[in-house]
Amino acid sequence: MDESQRSQVDTYLTHLNGLMRRGCELEEALASEPSDPAHLTAARRWHEDCGVTINQLSGGSKAHWLARSFSDAFLIRSANGQALEGATHSEIIQRLLSVLQQAVSTLSQMEEGAALSASSQAPAPRRFEFVHNPELRPVVERAFTDSRRALEQADYSLALLTSCGILEAIVTDALEHKGLTALIESGAPAEKISKWSFETRLTVAERAGLIRGGCARLPAVARRYREQTESAAGREMDATVTESDARKAGQVLHVVMRDLDPGR
Repeated sequence: MDESQRSQVDTYLTHLNGLMRRGCELEEALASEPSDPAHLTAARRWHEDCGVTINQLSGGSKAHWLARSFSDAFLIRSANGQALEGATHSEIIQRLLSVLQQAVSTLSQMEEGAALSASSQAPAPRRFEFVHNPELRPVVERAFTDSRRALEQADYSLALLTSCGILEAIVTDALEHKGLTALIESGAPAEKISKWSFETRLTVAERAGLIRGGCARLPAVARRYREQTESAAGREMDATVTESDARKAGQVLHVVMRDLDPGR
């Protein structure tokens, strides 16, 4: 990639990260005041700004995977995949944040001479070079692809379980690399990391400075995901996990990935 291309990519990444920050702020504002006219106006303006950026990145092609993902963000689909009606403001923001994150992921992985608008295909699976255990990398990479596919197929329970499994795996990898002795000095339990609960691993990782506060947005059902992996609980979970839950779990995973690999 020449300097001109690299500069263009860096400019887009900065702009996309700014859009994502605005989106997160809007989501929080609308959660507390969903009918506030100022918030709704700001949300529409944000949608337009996202649309302009997506159009540029997709080369103006509506057939591009990124453009299709942007359009789909405004729709609610039935079980057979048919569009029914417009989504709520909160749902649209969550979905657009996911689309923006996909764009960031693809730009971050661009290889020599590649261009985001050069293909209408979905981006390649996310690479996990920051994971210290080399044997774990291909496992979480495949799981990442499976999670995205499950979300696209409206299998929200599987999408959430897979995202949480990846989240626990990469956080555990970071904790083990840090070392139990150093973690205990930060107030961690003295028992082996393998015996810690999912919640404890997230808390200790944040306290040790390995990750920031992104896990605060993790839905309650995601925090209990270990309990749901048993067959009986899993059947109940299928009916209770919403699209919002699954997307939020995926968004938290993306945030933690950035925390663990800040140079990406």
